[in-house]
Amino acid sequence: MIVCIAEKPSVAKDIARIIGATTARDGYMEGNGYQVTWTFGHLCELKEPDDYTPMWKHWSLAALPMIPQRFGIKLINDEGIKKQFATIEKLMQAADSIINCGDAGQEGELIQRWVMQKAQAKCPVKRLWISSMTDEAIKQGFQELKDQGEYQSLYLAGLSRAIGDWILGMNATRLYTLKYGQNRQVLSIGRVQTPTLALIVNRQKEIDNFVSEPYWVLATIYRDTQFTATSGKFTSKEEGEKAFSTIAGKPFTVTDVSKKKGNEAPPHLYDLTSLQVDCNKKFAYSADITLKLIQSLYEKKYTTYPRVDTQFLTDDIYPKCPQILNGVSQARIASQQKYLPLIQQLAATGKKLPKSKKVFDNSKVTDHHAIIPTGVPPTGLTDMEANVYDLIAKRFISVFYPDCKFSTTTVLGEVINEDGPKPEKIEFKVSGKEILEPGWRVVYAKDAKNADDDDADNANGNDGGNAGDGNGNGPKKEVVEERTLPSFVKGESGDHQPTLTEKWTTPPKYYTEATLLRAMETAGKFVEDEELRAALKENGIGRPSSRAGIIETLFKRHYIRRQRKNLMATPTGIELIDTIHEELLKSCELTGIWEKKLRDIEHKTYDPAEFINGLKEQINQIVIDVLSDNSSRRVTIMTEEDLKKKPEKKKTTAKKAEAKKAEAKKVETKNAEAKKPEANKPEANKPEADPMVGKPCPLCGKGVIIKGKTAYGCSNWKSGCQYRQPFSQM
Repeated sequence: MIVCIAEKPSVAKDIARIIGATTARDGYMEGNGYQVTWTFGHLCELKEPDDYTPMWKHWSLAALPMIPQRFGIKLINDEGIKKQFATIEKLMQAADSIINCGDAGQEGELIQRWVMQKAQAKCPVKRLWISSMTDEAIKQGFQELKDQGEYQSLYLAGLSRAIGDWILGMNATRLYTLKYGQNRQVLSIGRVQTPTLALIVNRQKEIDNFVSEPYWVLATIYRDTQFTATSGKFTSKEEGEKAFSTIAGKPFTVTDVSKKKGNEAPPHLYDLTSLQVDCNKKFAYSADITLKLIQSLYEKKYTTYPRVDTQFLTDDIYPKCPQILNGVSQARIASQQKYLPLIQQLAATGKKLPKSKKVFDNSKVTDHHAIIPTGVPPTGLTDMEANVYDLIAKRFISVFYPDCKFSTTTVLGEVINEDGPKPEKIEFKVSGKEILEPGWRVVYAKDAKNADDDDADNANGNDGGNAGDGNGNGPKKEVVEERTLPSFVKGESGDHQPTLTEKWTTPPKYYTEATLLRAMETAGKFVEDEELRAALKENGIGRPSSRAGIIETLFKRHYIRRQRKNLMATPTGIELIDTIHEELLKSCELTGIWEKKLRDIEHKTYDPAEFINGLKEQINQIVIDVLSDNSSRRVTIMTEEDLKKKPEKKKTTAKKAEAKKAEAKKVETKNAEAKKPEANKPEANKPEADPMVGKPCPLCGKGVIIKGKTAYGCSNWKSGCQYRQPFSQM
């Protein structure tokens, strides 16, 4: 008899149906020479400290570090698990051969290997390795079964990771709890959770300590178009006013007009992290909820294997894509075949589906390819499942559309003042982007939200704007407004309306789950060592499948809390990070070291024993360092009741700057026409008033300027006025 063991009952039933094991038994299915059984995820775990010796049952500093001579596994103490394992053990003891049908990844390999080890299975073992749960994929997988030995290094890497986490977690948690925890709460320390917490704490400290500083931006409106001075911002009002006076009343001259055509490729297919990021940004789903939703879609056979860290497909998927698209076209979301017109538009070209290296690249895929639809038309989806499926389906459709073609127009101008001893010149610039052929953007054209911008950001690897320059001004990336500029001619000249606007530097943004996931994925940028940075570039902090759980653990431990979408560190979280003096414990560097070594173990270039021995030495040194701390430091303990209380608003650290800001608010903008009597009305002098709001629209002259979330516009917009001035260009 051949025994197949899957990771979940639902998966086992699908496999059983395909291979003809249709008779239901207690804990397994049987038929056609097969017995198909299942686990419930982890049935086994590494032994607890007191399983090795009674001395380790009670927490004591004198017992640290705890290092077993040999690590062992045990069944998780649960009656349902014990019953199911008894069934598995009986089947495996009598089996002629076993097929490991666990999830095709490091964790899935570890789960099933431990079960087989605990059951003392002696027969040959084959491995089912598939990325999709469709009938076709299962049939093909059984035709191409692999030898279990091919995945031995994958198992050893997973085992080394588990043992390493035990050594560090068990010892460091007891160490810090006993030393600093006031005997009221466990202070959990982990290789991944602690550096992740440190990211949140450090960002929060940056924000708390940020001092806002004023700066002034010189701009001018010429032919209803706003040009910004290329000299950048002025750090003093006097400098700005001097530049303003230089150009006031002098003609504006266009010095150059250039056009450059460009292409924008479709956004990459989804891996788990990018899907979690988008679901958080668009629907406010937590990383954990998104993982559960995509796992559900996978088990229902509507999408492929979700726990992936690549955004590419293998070449063998390409011939299947027309069939997949055909299946997607039949999908009904909210009773509508919303993808049919998009796919019909692709088919109408009469061309073969393009095969781009940006989509199909074997070298970029390890165990599994990117998340895509299977082609099975979904039915009975919840609203949340439908949202996730919609993202995946549209992303898959879009990669077969042509690039978006656009033209970028850049206009340079100058104002020269020749009244002084020598001529003074100030240069200005404006850029506009015109979409010539929308290409893949038509896939997102009907979205209620402006998904064009979101998906363009994803295509360019934008993480949501948290990568600031330390002054809170965001990444040094020029933003080109998607608009068509008026036709300018080099050499033309005329009157203009100069403005001098006061602005204030802003702090970095708090992490959201979306931006934290991106930070965990790109943790290498926080590491100085080039080799380690390269390791983290490939792996980041944690694995894609574990990051959601890490974030949830930080919530459960009361280390962080949500404030709307923002992730805020609690006093417990902040003090814990401040208490840890061993920088390696709270830095991304430790994870970088681990991930490099674990990857080398998987590639058979590093010895697992050497990895474990290094960890033993490391934890021994950490224990010595902490025990030698003679300070009276303690960590504040947060309760559930504490978390329910609204956090106190922190007083600004920038009192001088705020006072200066209040005073300067009285005169934020200086305009060439600002001497009109209307400007002296009381309404115009309110300190909180925006000087731009209420001014006549420079484009239509009928409406007045109003303020939106990201840009100024015209109150006459319903009548067709197109005036729009983004804040980023002020």
